[in-house]
Amino acid sequence: MDTRQISLPGQAHVADGPHDQTGMYVMHHAFRRDLAAFESAVRNTPLHEDATWQALQRRWARFGEVLHHHHGIEDVAFWPVLVRHAESAADTDALAMLQAMEDEHEQIDPGLGAVTAGFASMVEHPCADHRNALDVHVTATRAALLEHLVHEESDALPFLQQVMTTEEYAACEKAAQEGYPLKLVPFLVAWAFDGVPDDVATRFLTEAGAAYRLALKVFRPGFVRGERRAFKYAG
Repeated sequence: MDTRQISLPGQAHVADGPHDQTGMYVMHHAFRRDLAAFESAVRNTPLHEDATWQALQRRWARFGEVLHHHHGIEDVAFWPVLVRHAESAADTDALAMLQAMEDEHEQIDPGLGAVTAGFASMVEHPCADHRNALDVHVTATRAALLEHLVHEESDALPFLQQVMTTEEYAACEKAAQEGYPLKLVPFLVAWAFDGVPDDVATRFLTEAGAAYRLALKVFRPGFVRGERRAFKYAG
């Protein structure tokens, strides 16, 4: 029996099937939201707004940390299970697609590093040349990650729905929940929820349980203050 899936702004495809993909789609929505905000902030923040550039640098570090763990969980927990199914079925198209998933992760990493270095340059020596270079790196990284998310939503997640057993999916979800360090949890709780449409937010909070709702109440005010500092000039 298929589970009712969510569809969020920017999402390329809804992978119908038995496994609830809410967590994956919410993460993808947050990545898309962040990259648009970073691109706008880099272009619009005045050069000598030192405190804002420092806040952006810290916020980018958080973004990179979350994305690194997200991709690491996929590479270690999700894709190997799907590879085994593809190998058992001698499905060469699926194997090529899954290899592309891992390759795309590796191709995104240098862009993340370039943006990290670009923010460091802006904090150390704010100037138009450093801003322009950072803009190029942020734009390129956003394009690469958006393309990867489309590929994953259109091909990898539908394949997952077709072949993964209930037990396998539960194990992958457990690995995902345990794959983030505790120090990231206060940020993640509010970060994942931010900007989610009201209808999805209501469902999300209902299904997440009382502990998540309490954590959101506790951690969201600090998250909102940090977002205002970092994205003060984002359109």
